Amino acid sequence: MGKNIAIPQGLSQDGKDYLINHGMDLVELPDTQAKTIISQAPNVDGVVLMTEPFPNETIKQMPNLKVIARHGVGFDNVDPDYMGENQVWVTITPNANAATVAETTLAEILDISKNLTAISDNMRKGDFGYKSSHMGFDLAGKTLGIMGYGRIGKMVAKKASSLDMDILIYDPFVKSAEYGKIVDKETLIANSDVITLHMAVTPENEQGIDQDVFKTMKKSAVLINLGRGALVNQDDLLEALKTHEIRGAALDVFNEEPLPLTSEFYKLDNVLLTPHIASNTTECMARMAVDSASEVVRVLSGEQPKWPVNSLK
Repeated sequence: MGKNIAIPQGLSQDGKDYLINHGMDLVELPDTQAKTIISQAPNVDGVVLMTEPFPNETIKQMPNLKVIARHGVGFDNVDPDYMGENQVWVTITPNANAATVAETTLAEILDISKNLTAISDNMRKGDFGYKSSHMGFDLAGKTLGIMGYGRIGKMVAKKASSLDMDILIYDPFVKSAEYGKIVDKETLIANSDVITLHMAVTPENEQGIDQDVFKTMKKSAVLINLGRGALVNQDDLLEALKTHEIRGAALDVFNEEPLPLTSEFYKLDNVLLTPHIASNTTECMARMAVDSASEVVRVLSGEQPKWPVNSLK
């Protein structure tokens, strides 16, 4: 086929092999920042895009581009409608990471409920008494609030049901749930001991978890965000953690990634910080690489993509 595809160097070998076996020529880049793509691969036919922003003006310098295959499920770093108007497909990998992200969500809930990482870190520093002043809390009998009941939210509910927690779910597009009770946003926020975010970013909910939400939450509640940094007003969250308006938080995503070492979040002992690792397993990375690669191959073979988030205008 002889098509050129820009990919990150760190793409799973399974994805690289898939592209090569389907006749694609790879342009391996140190990252998928727009400036990197434009400077090193402006003439490619397709891009496997990670989480870096892909501004609209980028395609003005990419005359051959036909497909942007997101390596993941979020697509807030690219404008699908604009790309569709310019005859560029945008695709995602919806089936590749849901189970892994749900597992990581539970891992972070378990970690923060028992202060595992914080206690372990202080033990390594010789502070064996840290545990006495930083006790955890039981999950059994508590209420888990899941905001967003798509593929990941459903799996979180299913897996969390074995923890003997009551489960509340808020999703304006969902009427019933196999695990848990559908409630309105206000009810979930006011009654949950743990709130976990699994919504897509929309104009309606961007930075919607703000000071008003934190004032409504239980003071003993914790916030878990493995969705997108833009769902949370980070300044308001920082203040809520500093003043103990809420008990704590576990954050895997941020407005700026990597989270700058100057961030005040690093100074707090009631927040668990991880560097966007929700899907960071060998198996999941292989699935996302192959699924994104397969979308590139479909489009450049003249077929319809399987998981598009836009249409060509």
